Amino acid sequence: MHEESLLSGTLLALGGLGLFLLGMSVMTEGLRTLADDRLRGLLARWTRSPLSGVITGTISTATLQSSTATTVAVIGFVGSGLMTFPQALGIVFGANLGTSITGWLVVLVGFKLKLGQVALPLVLAGVLMRIFGRRRRAAMGNAIAGFGLLFLGIANLQVGMDAFSDVVTPDAFPSDTLTGRMLLVLIGLAVTVVTQSSSAALAMAVTAVHVGNLSLPQAAAMAIGMNVGTTLTAVVATIGSTVQARRTGIAHLVYNLFIGGGSFLILTPYLKGIDWLAPTLGSSQPEIALVAFYSLCKLLGVIAVLPLTERFAALIEWLVPEQGNPLTRRLESQLTETPDVAISAVQATVEELVSVSFRRLAAALRGDGEDEGSVAETEQDAATFDAIKATEQYLNRIQVDPDDEPLFRREQASIHILDHLVRLQVRLRNAERIRAIRQLETLQDNRERLAATATAIAATPHPIDDTTYEACRKDYHNLKSAAKSVRQVNIAQAASGHHDTGTAIALTDAARGLRRMGYHVWRIVRHLKQDYGEPTEDSSDSAESIQLEPNPP
Repeated sequence: MHEESLLSGTLLALGGLGLFLLGMSVMTEGLRTLADDRLRGLLARWTRSPLSGVITGTISTATLQSSTATTVAVIGFVGSGLMTFPQALGIVFGANLGTSITGWLVVLVGFKLKLGQVALPLVLAGVLMRIFGRRRRAAMGNAIAGFGLLFLGIANLQVGMDAFSDVVTPDAFPSDTLTGRMLLVLIGLAVTVVTQSSSAALAMAVTAVHVGNLSLPQAAAMAIGMNVGTTLTAVVATIGSTVQARRTGIAHLVYNLFIGGGSFLILTPYLKGIDWLAPTLGSSQPEIALVAFYSLCKLLGVIAVLPLTERFAALIEWLVPEQGNPLTRRLESQLTETPDVAISAVQATVEELVSVSFRRLAAALRGDGEDEGSVAETEQDAATFDAIKATEQYLNRIQVDPDDEPLFRREQASIHILDHLVRLQVRLRNAERIRAIRQLETLQDNRERLAATATAIAATPHPIDDTTYEACRKDYHNLKSAAKSVRQVNIAQAASGHHDTGTAIALTDAARGLRRMGYHVWRIVRHLKQDYGEPTEDSSDSAESIQLEPNPP
């Protein structure tokens, strides 16, 4: 009978752990759908310093019950330029602090209120809402069902581990010595790596100390290892990823190692303080003392490292330097799961590509001290062209809901701009035509105006003001009229013998090339203003109001 009891306890404990993990996953999915957009907006709006980042990161993680969701948003914000890396680190610190909320849920709700039986109707209610509801109601059903599964798992975990109370005792684990604590830290780290969840590992430790399988000092030492173990999966996941993701993963690891070392040092003073301030707490309610220790360590870690955020950021940037094409550094693969964050990263990338391309255009039109072969394909041209193509491929992986009109419009604008940038790059690689354009005296003023406009936009590609937009539009229409005039004049001169036919055709082709460059600049600026920013007042200034240029030959 005893063996049957142990087998039953094992199955209950394993099943309880599985239900806990499933509940966390389902609840997080529902909460993300309900609050993710708003919380990302909160992160972007309120993170103006590392301190505000800590606050918003804590709130976000406590609400979503997922530090991963918060971290993914942070990577996107850094990539899109909405916040600096030091500001983002504040959110990472806050997210780490927010994960301690799960421990308090287990202790204060799971154990004190004993929601195991109440959880069953919650699961049913949540599933029914999930089946018959739409969008937000279905998401709410996921959150409710996940909440129920979470506490159903805790109840089964508690019953299952209680069956081992006579077999698995504190004596079965390393003793409370320096060496023993180090071994317990390693055990806690291993448990987190196996379960792939620090929340689940902490729930197991809290349950074990609650039923008497572990003493408070042993469980506290294991909790230190669990806090470090949660970073290893994130670090492994960032291998082969882009710079911002790897920096975030390394920052997690270094920060949690720092917290782990500090936690190990204050464990003895904490235990003595508990005995002095609340002599019965460690024996009557060790689970509360354990979660309090876990939370205190995270809080002290934030307080200690927050004044050093700038230096900490510099250390991480030194450990993980920029690599690869810097123009595509924002295009993190994991952001594609969050379309609005991914599109923001694409938008920032596109704006930088516009800056690089327009600077290149201005230099080509002016011939700024360049030799005869300078307008041919260069290493920078190749990097720009590769970045454009990489951004196009990245866009293909983002699934945007067409019903989300603002986001869908930004996606379409990005595709339009990339198309114009590709065609502009093709024209910039034609060295012979560029030289001919610079030799067109009749279009010198038009050429200089276009170069000046491109230079101004390259400095600040977004937002586009009305004056810049109107200048681009007028530049194009003036170039269109001037190119037509050049064509007529040169054909007439060739017919009258003033030019040979080849020269007339070359000059006409140069005028046509300059006109099309002006066209690309105007259309890019229009999309930057109309779709990335505020719509232009002249809504008729669109494809319907002009004869669109054909694709380049």
